[in-house]
Amino acid sequence: MSGPLGGDRFAVEADVADGARLHIGSAAATLALPGQSKGAAHYDVRLTVADGGELHWLPEQLISAAGSELYVTTRVELGATARLVLREEQVLGRAAEEPGRLTSRLTLRIADRTVLDQELACGLGAPGGWDGPAGLAGHRAVGQLLIVRPEFGTSPVTPQVLGEGAALMPLPGPAALVTVVAADARVLRRVLDRALESFSG
Repeated sequence: MSGPLGGDRFAVEADVADGARLHIGSAAATLALPGQSKGAAHYDVRLTVADGGELHWLPEQLISAAGSELYVTTRVELGATARLVLREEQVLGRAAEEPGRLTSRLTLRIADRTVLDQELACGLGAPGGWDGPAGLAGHRAVGQLLIVRPEFGTSPVTPQVLGEGAALMPLPGPAALVTVVAADARVLRRVLDRALESFSG
């Protein structure tokens, strides 16, 4: 979709009941654009999965176009035996274009315990170093895959490098996080798809 525009406030909520399975995607990429308003846009996602429920949250990429300013917040609340597959993909700028400012925060709570709380700010006006060796190191696509399975509580994943710019890490509790930086959206999707397939085997 073309938007959110500057000044917009979007909110999406999904609530998965006990024993239910829900797969959510999107028809096209989300394109953050500057608007007539000079204020930043806000996009809030709230996901809740009860015990025994399962959610696959697999939207298309979020593209930060030049001149845009967007704050994305994704909050996930899971029951102790809930399952989750969550993919986030962010592309900084369109072809041959500098990015706008993008700030993205992801929090995960399982059984009322915070397992993950991280924030990434990129683009014009973001804190210094975001594009340096300790940040994106010149890459223009960044993404992550968050997997929650009850069995990870007793058999956590093993930390490993999945390739250039990609790593798998266990999280406290029954969760694992794949983080990827890539040259473009195509490479990013390929690496994330490969990582997701490895959990299906």
